[in-house]
Amino acid sequence: MNMPAPRTKLPPSQHPFADVIHRLEAGGAMLPDTPENLMQIIGLYKAYAVPMDFYWRDLLYIGEQVFLNPLPIFKYFISDEYMKRHNHYAGDDADLRIWRGTAEAHPELIEFMEKGELNQKLPRAFHHLWHDRINMEFAEECMRAMLWHRGMYVPVNQFDPYLDSDEYKANADRAIKAYFRKNPVMAGLYKLFPDMFMEQCRQASYYANLGLFWEVMAPVFFEMSDLYDEGKIATVPQAMDFLVNGIFAIAGRPIYHHVYIDGECFEIIPKSKGFTWLYEAALPYVEAVFYRTSPFRGTKSYNAQAKQVPDDQKDFHYGVLYADKFPVGTAGIPPTFLAQDMLHFLPPYLVEYYKQHCRGEDDMLVQLAVSFQRSMYCVTSAVIQALRCALLYPLDDTNPNHLMANRRFFESQLDRFLRPESRIREIQSQDYR
Repeated sequence: MNMPAPRTKLPPSQHPFADVIHRLEAGGAMLPDTPENLMQIIGLYKAYAVPMDFYWRDLLYIGEQVFLNPLPIFKYFISDEYMKRHNHYAGDDADLRIWRGTAEAHPELIEFMEKGELNQKLPRAFHHLWHDRINMEFAEECMRAMLWHRGMYVPVNQFDPYLDSDEYKANADRAIKAYFRKNPVMAGLYKLFPDMFMEQCRQASYYANLGLFWEVMAPVFFEMSDLYDEGKIATVPQAMDFLVNGIFAIAGRPIYHHVYIDGECFEIIPKSKGFTWLYEAALPYVEAVFYRTSPFRGTKSYNAQAKQVPDDQKDFHYGVLYADKFPVGTAGIPPTFLAQDMLHFLPPYLVEYYKQHCRGEDDMLVQLAVSFQRSMYCVTSAVIQALRCALLYPLDDTNPNHLMANRRFFESQLDRFLRPESRIREIQSQDYR
């Protein structure tokens, strides 16, 4: 359903996506406001939030405890301490209670980790080797995308430049030496190849960055699912508005990296640096994961002569907003791991919906990928509206010059979807399945 052009003094937009521009100007999202779209995006938020509740815990476990372990065989075998770690945005002791549920790991997550798809309580190593587990490979791919596409939103984003500062190197040096003080071989290698170890430390800092980012998003998605079930989120714009309000409510959440070695805390990136959730985590995440990422193994040739990969990183366009749904289901593709994780936690109404529209059960992963794409277009719409709120003018501003500034902003954002790979055209139709 397209919203009409806004009743303002502005003429209709001449942008190729004018209908979407007008929808944004009217307070809507890039995704049309239909009950079917709302059901899909909320159902996916719920299915995504449960594995995400493990992702953020394990990312922090790896960044804070595993750190530079040269053979991190058990990095996915998260400790009970991190499973019981209280989310700062859920539970009675929350810093800001976004979700009304439990602060510890979600009950559905705990049950799945105990029994898996086999529905049997077997040794954890058996579930792991059988690949009957939460797939952290997707989370690590997102982390690597943020690490590889460094420098995004600088100078607003100060986290990334700090990783190259003398202060960061000094903090990291102390932590690395402490970590290997009982391992003379690794300590010797550090002296020989300090830059290699420093780069691994930067990667650990991005583990922490993404973990702290997702610690917020999991309760946001859980609460949206509960509100939908209660009939309190009834439209796509309402879902987007909840996300926008959430973005502003937790924008100042600290982003930091602490490492714990033999009970001692090493502040590689102290909270006192003032790095925040919005500028140092959320915006770089959206840019790196929603827009850019990188071609997944086996889908594109990295041979320079083949010219299947852009010469400039800024031209990368392999994120969820551009993704082709059909490679989903291929072995080793990170979104396939995510789809497999989400499959275990689909709400009943979405399972019934897929039964009606799938080409058999094997098609469900593809349908999940399409619904996930729709849901992330809604999240991206919230980010765009939040940036407009922060940088420009209210949608109901009566000054035509201000409204034109808003329009130019929306049009500049929509220019990124003019690429033929963009899926914005497809999501306008319910037939995109």
